[in-house]
Amino acid sequence: MSILDALTMTNGLPSHYKELKEEEMVKRIQAIKKEMGDRLYLPAHHYQKDEVVQFADDTGDSLQLAQLAALNKEAEAIVFCGVHFMAETADILTEDNQIVILPDMRAGCSMADMATIYQTERAWDQLIALFGDTILPLTYVNSTAAIKAFVGKYGGATVTSSNATAMVEWAFTNKERILFLPDQHLGRNTAYKLGVPLEAMAIWDPITDTLEYDGKYEDVKVILWKGHCSVHEKFTLQNIADVRDKYSEMNVIVHPECSFEVVEASDYSGSTKMIIETIEQAKSGSKWAIGTEMNLVNRIIQQHPDKTIVSLNPNMCPCLTMNRIDLPHLLWALEEVYEGRQTNRIKVDSKISQYATRALERMLQRV
Repeated sequence: MSILDALTMTNGLPSHYKELKEEEMVKRIQAIKKEMGDRLYLPAHHYQKDEVVQFADDTGDSLQLAQLAALNKEAEAIVFCGVHFMAETADILTEDNQIVILPDMRAGCSMADMATIYQTERAWDQLIALFGDTILPLTYVNSTAAIKAFVGKYGGATVTSSNATAMVEWAFTNKERILFLPDQHLGRNTAYKLGVPLEAMAIWDPITDTLEYDGKYEDVKVILWKGHCSVHEKFTLQNIADVRDKYSEMNVIVHPECSFEVVEASDYSGSTKMIIETIEQAKSGSKWAIGTEMNLVNRIIQQHPDKTIVSLNPNMCPCLTMNRIDLPHLLWALEEVYEGRQTNRIKVDSKISQYATRALERMLQRV
């Protein structure tokens, strides 16, 4: 190894991987997967690039991958093609003798970064001072292990877009109010669907440490953390108007991480899994504008040539952090695992894992 390679490795991918041809990388990945067999497990989120998804043992959304990680007991190494919080969840749910590897440590989530444990602890103290012991915390799985642990410690649970409705219903059987982290849109859309009026929802701003609400505090039922998905927030009412003008009989289906106005103006909204299944079950010749991540939309378009399918926002980019994982990073991760090294291992602190497990198990028990 050259000095340049050694220096590059300290910051990430060794430079020589960037010089390999695609054909060579594919061949080497296939060989490692064949050699390691069941000792290796490679899950991939739906938002991953096709060049990565082609090697996945399973693909899924956050809930599916959490379940699959919990069920897998055979693999010695789990090379998780997703983002940091997903790999953390896999480490929490798997056995102590299993290691979880993230091919690129820069693969994060801007939404998860919008709620730090320090901000959350400060917010909790102030909210308890305002509302007393009437709040149950819920966190979207798009959050750090520390946030999951905080929620688990205080009796709450994680949620995904697939089961948010069931989890919010459960939360209201335990407490008068909920704190929903870190995505305000999923929290608002879910609570409204369950009959909570917008007038009963406040917003917590973690930057200013203030509660944004105009009414009487005793009327608050839902406290929404001021966070969002940088991809889904880019879908607009104008996008919906444009596709309806351009295409007759166009069905608009969006992810509930989109804004309240966009979800209300759409024909359907639901999790990644729900979007995929809805298109699969749709009649041939039907027309769909999909409001979610671009890699997935393009894959759905390729899989359903008998339908007219477009992105709700034609100028949408893929999730940039998710897309940091590519063939060179995947090959590097697999070769490190094959050689017995634990480069880019995701290991959650045992105390954090203990409380985070409570939050995750409360969710998984209600799936």
